[in-house]
Amino acid sequence: MRLNRLKHGKKVAASAAFFVACVTAQAGTLEVLVLDRDGKPAPDSVVIVLPSGKGQPRNPLPMSAVVNQEKQQFSPAVTVVGVGAKVRFANSDPWNHHVRLSTPGAAPGASDGQSALLEGKQDGKAASAAVFTMDKPGAVGAALLGCFIHSRMGGAIYVAESPWTVKTNSEGIAVLEDVPEGAATIKVWNAAQLVEKAPLQVNVHSSPGKATFQLDVAPRRRS
Repeated sequence: MRLNRLKHGKKVAASAAFFVACVTAQAGTLEVLVLDRDGKPAPDSVVIVLPSGKGQPRNPLPMSAVVNQEKQQFSPAVTVVGVGAKVRFANSDPWNHHVRLSTPGAAPGASDGQSALLEGKQDGKAASAAVFTMDKPGAVGAALLGCFIHSRMGGAIYVAESPWTVKTNSEGIAVLEDVPEGAATIKVWNAAQLVEKAPLQVNVHSSPGKATFQLDVAPRRRS
């Protein structure tokens, strides 16, 4: 009886391994280059891939993140998280910041009722902080970051509606792994792009693929 159970266990393990191998074989890597209207790389753009096939990337979206205020800047400038993620804002500057979250298109200086006054960091003490829960996905859930005290400060948080959501690097490139093979839709979100651009339609294969997406705006570069 025990021998039969061992044989059965080995068969189940082999079947599971074969299943995993098949899933891996049916997924591909997609590299997306995002350009601004002048043809220059657009860093900190959010690339969203919506595949027609089913699957999950090996690396899930983060459910927590830290956005630091340092030298009157939000760092990182753009943060991508999953639905329901907790985002902690910490003030490492010696002066106060009054962090505000607002939706794209809102009046300048407005907030969505989510704001926090963070006292400046004192020597020997921990930075003051506040935590916000991000529970609205997609462009409607995107939060533009600002400061009621320092108007030059800006940033964004994007709550992903797809597990295949990555922001572009300094060269305007986002690499998305484990995308199911077959038809897929590519969307790009950028805080400066107020009118959503038409998405790209692509086919994902097991071999690495590339796509280029051009914005209608030239986002301001961080100093």
